[in-house]
Amino acid sequence: MSTEKMTQAKAEIVNTSAYKVITEFFDDDSFIEIDTYAKSGDNYAEAVAGYGSVNGMPCYAFCQNIDIAKGAMSKAQAAKLKKVYDLALKNGAPVVGIYDSLGGKLKEGNELLTAYGTVLNAASTLSGVVPQISVVLSDCLGTSAITASSADFVIKVKDAVISVNTADDEGCNCSVAMMADDKDDALQKAKELLLYLPSNNLSTAPCAEENAPEADPQCVVCATMDCGSDVKLYDHIGETAKVGFARLQGEVVGIVQTKGGLLEKPDGKKITKLVSFCDAFSIPVITFLNSEGFNCLSAATSVTNAYAEATTTKITVITGKAVGPVYIAMAGTGAMTDLTVALPDAVVSPLNEMAAAYLMAPERMEIPVAEQENAAKAFAQENLSAFKAAEDGVIENIVTTEELRTVLAQAVTMLMSKRMTTLPKKHSTIG
Repeated sequence: MSTEKMTQAKAEIVNTSAYKVITEFFDDDSFIEIDTYAKSGDNYAEAVAGYGSVNGMPCYAFCQNIDIAKGAMSKAQAAKLKKVYDLALKNGAPVVGIYDSLGGKLKEGNELLTAYGTVLNAASTLSGVVPQISVVLSDCLGTSAITASSADFVIKVKDAVISVNTADDEGCNCSVAMMADDKDDALQKAKELLLYLPSNNLSTAPCAEENAPEADPQCVVCATMDCGSDVKLYDHIGETAKVGFARLQGEVVGIVQTKGGLLEKPDGKKITKLVSFCDAFSIPVITFLNSEGFNCLSAATSVTNAYAEATTTKITVITGKAVGPVYIAMAGTGAMTDLTVALPDAVVSPLNEMAAAYLMAPERMEIPVAEQENAAKAFAQENLSAFKAAEDGVIENIVTTEELRTVLAQAVTMLMSKRMTTLPKKHSTIG
């Protein structure tokens, strides 16, 4: 190819929307494209791919090119994407995939099946080795949805659909970690999320300058974590739990916060996803527990398994109620936590307050029905309190809200070099 033709070809690619999107994502003048002139039939391959820095940290990325064959997946595009995954694996850097396509290049026939399989296999090989983020800018259906959802986190423009079946609304929502207003918001969210992720499973998450917490006595998480450091994940699904990342004296931690009541299926899914990711990349998990149990068996089993399997640092703070199965799953020896503490007003019980009072002190409940709730609460404060749990060795300590930040920070520091081995096995069989 002559210099003139090369310049002309480069100009054609640079003027496409995908090239503009991917250069906008990377730091200024840091993007280096790979396989620039790879062809797919008569056109160039339907994706722009390469590497550079994001917030000063190395990163690989690809962006499907809607301007070339509608960004359709093809054998050539799959080869280009696989090269990105292979380079990320060799060099230990995150991969961000930006999806903007109308499907696959059907005229390639069975070769298209091989193309999709190649990309899925590459993404699967990389899972748990380097973080992966998918940014979905337009409808992402069928096999493309499976490929995008194989990433650790999916960021989706709110009007786009990601699903193997357009009627699968629940699957669409549960696979998405963040909703974005538009393309610019989606890219910005991906950049911000990368600030909380390690480059690979052998490195640590990037530190930041410590910020004092908010003076908010109504929110124990706000009063403990660095001010303005929280990143919410899966915030659009579930109502009884919140998950995400935050910083504690500049260090990244995963946060699970239950908000009372019974944990539902969507809450169990997002808790499981966060704990599993943090375990793969050795990010400490701090759980702020206030729950009366599970309202769904699948949530109970998945959360229990996620905590039991995780060997990363796990610290649980009982902020309200920790009743029966939810205590076993997310605190204490069943969850293999490294430290379980409680606030002074916490309640730890094998049963809810009313049932415990009826079974353990039936004589106290021989009163008018209108008075039984208060009687049960009084019984719980006397017999199911944090102090009783500490006496029985169910928790390690009782701390005030004012002490909590220091206690957690010291625990995270002391557990930073934690090493724990488990029985050798390929993987868990519990879903």
